[in-house]
Amino acid sequence: MRIAVVGPCASGKTALAERLQKLGYEARECTQEHSYAPTMWQKISKPDVLIYLDASLPAIAERRSADWSEEYLTVQNRRLSHARSHCDLYIQTGGLSEEEVLERALDFLKGLELNK
Repeated sequence: MRIAVVGPCASGKTALAERLQKLGYEARECTQEHSYAPTMWQKISKPDVLIYLDASLPAIAERRSADWSEEYLTVQNRRLSHARSHCDLYIQTGGLSEEEVLERALDFLKGLELNK
């Protein structure tokens, strides 16, 4: 099973992909600038499962020391709602530990394996 991990959470994508690899999954992260666009990533790598890790936009703005306007945030929210509707698993990472993110991903993947 090929797994692509996408979204704006750079460190979270790396950590999840690495931990899934250690458990024997063929997982990789999308490191391109527009990794939040799952439809693009699906066309590039054709994964069996697309996992989208999302941080809240205000958290991203704070981390980047950006002062984003309400208009920009509205546009980004529209883009992210499109992303959420095109992934297999969406995880809002705010307030979750790396372990909790991994547990959610594994629960989803185990469910897929059981339904084969």
